[in-house]
Amino acid sequence: MNFFNLTSYALQEVNKPVKFTLQQWYIDNTTATRNSLAQQELADKIIAESNRLTDEIDEVTRTNKQEVDHKLAEKVNQIEFLKNEVELLRKQVGMEIDTLNLFLIRLEDTQRGLQESCMAVCMKCLYFRDQRIGIDLCIDYVQKELQHEANVIQSAQQLVSRAYGQVTEQIRVLRSCLYFIDRDLEDKSRVLEIDSDNKDLRETSLNLSMYHGHTKMDVATITGEEWEQQSMKNIETAAKEVNAAIQLRTFINVILKEAIEDCISQYNLVNDAFKRRIEETKFVKNKLEMDHSEIVRQVNEMTRNITKLEVAITEKEGFMALSHTRLGRRAHRPGAELCRDMVDTSLIEEVRVMRNNIAKLQHMLCESQASLRYLLKCQISVEENLNIKLNTLKIDEVNCMTLREGMNYKFY
Repeated sequence: MNFFNLTSYALQEVNKPVKFTLQQWYIDNTTATRNSLAQQELADKIIAESNRLTDEIDEVTRTNKQEVDHKLAEKVNQIEFLKNEVELLRKQVGMEIDTLNLFLIRLEDTQRGLQESCMAVCMKCLYFRDQRIGIDLCIDYVQKELQHEANVIQSAQQLVSRAYGQVTEQIRVLRSCLYFIDRDLEDKSRVLEIDSDNKDLRETSLNLSMYHGHTKMDVATITGEEWEQQSMKNIETAAKEVNAAIQLRTFINVILKEAIEDCISQYNLVNDAFKRRIEETKFVKNKLEMDHSEIVRQVNEMTRNITKLEVAITEKEGFMALSHTRLGRRAHRPGAELCRDMVDTSLIEEVRVMRNNIAKLQHMLCESQASLRYLLKCQISVEENLNIKLNTLKIDEVNCMTLREGMNYKFY
């Protein structure tokens, strides 16, 4: 019978005095001692296990905290590094946008210069040269070079216009990158502030709190690798666009240089063509002036010759009248005196010779008068040609060349 049975029995026999045997007494004491020792051993084991578990958990807690602190420090360093990279890139993007805006101004100035000081002058020269008259209104090499110059300027304007569109689009793309960079910097600054505060927190810090919410504490939706890829993607995209902007600026410098050089080359060709044409026109004008002087001299000489012929014919007509009068009077000789004597023969021969001479003089007078008419026509034609050449020289040398001095091809 154990201790519990004895107790039950004693309760049942409450009215009777309890009597135990010596054996029960020994058993009861032995059992109590054994139970006490068992509880002591159990308590020692529990204390030892508690100490071990406490030490182990303290070590794990310290290790985890150190690992978390290390991860936080790495994360802060990583964020600071990426933030510095993004800030540097943002500065580059901003500088590139400012530079491209300057390129827009350059392109606008170039376009304005090509239109106002180059194309307008070229078109005015073409307009002035359409005011040439007569034979000088021809498609000469100056006209061809001017038309080619207009085409060269127009091609340069088209290149500048396309470059302007490309720069505008690149600025738009860079501003888009700048927007995402600013958002990324704002987020990283916030995260850097949070993780820096977390890194500085200790278990003894004030304002610590326990979370008793019902949702899980891990609310992250993307992995660390995805975050890093996203951050690098923004940097790579912005860097790519900056490099594209640098290449675009280099390309624009090249096309502007080539376009202006082509315009300058054509400008020089047109000026050389004008100079050659002006020299040719002056040479023809000088020759016409010499021809005109010679024609005027011949007209004057022919006029004097006609006067001389008319005087000679008039004089010969007097001699002819004299011979006719003599013959008429001798025709009234009486009888046998009306004979063909030497005087009569001489008078008849004189009249014949004089008639032939007068006919020759009249023929020469007609030729001289015809020649004078042709000379006067040539004089009028030469004077008209001189007027044409003077008009052409005024257009080419005064109007066009003076205008072309204002053409200014600059590397804006």
